Amino acid sequence: MTVRLEQVDWADPRAAALRDALDAEMGDRYAHVGRSATPEEQAARARAFAIDPATMTSVRLAIDADGGVLGHAALRRLQHGPSVEWELKRLITVPAARGRGVGALLVRAIEADAAAAGATRVILQTGDRQPEAIGLYRRLGYRPVPAYAPYAGVIAEGLYFAKDLA
Repeated sequence: MTVRLEQVDWADPRAAALRDALDAEMGDRYAHVGRSATPEEQAARARAFAIDPATMTSVRLAIDADGGVLGHAALRRLQHGPSVEWELKRLITVPAARGRGVGALLVRAIEADAAAAGATRVILQTGDRQPEAIGLYRRLGYRPVPAYAPYAGVIAEGLYFAKDLA
């Protein structure tokens, strides 16, 4: 399969459509999570998952030879006081392209973007009901790390990974 990567703005309608598809898929996988949460807990979850587009430093789309969009990944600059972390966000591959290396291609592009921005590692948050993502991250050299802000203490089903960049 021929795939090219395209750098786009966060607001690109193709990127937004893939993020909407990801939200729908994750909504199905995690439908029961948080149902018994208090309104304060629900608000904390919403804040943890909120994304300020101004913090997104790279958004990549994987495009097939016919111009069809196959996947999406983004890089977020997280500021924690004086320290900065670079977080892989919103990785999705369309169902028809899964298992064909598109996700790995996108992750490597985001890692390169992070390295070009001066990052020494990339972090990410995923969930315990996403075995495909967990497997991909492990295959690409990501290792488990403790929960980090804004998810720590808020997202019980969260799993956290990091990869040191060469």
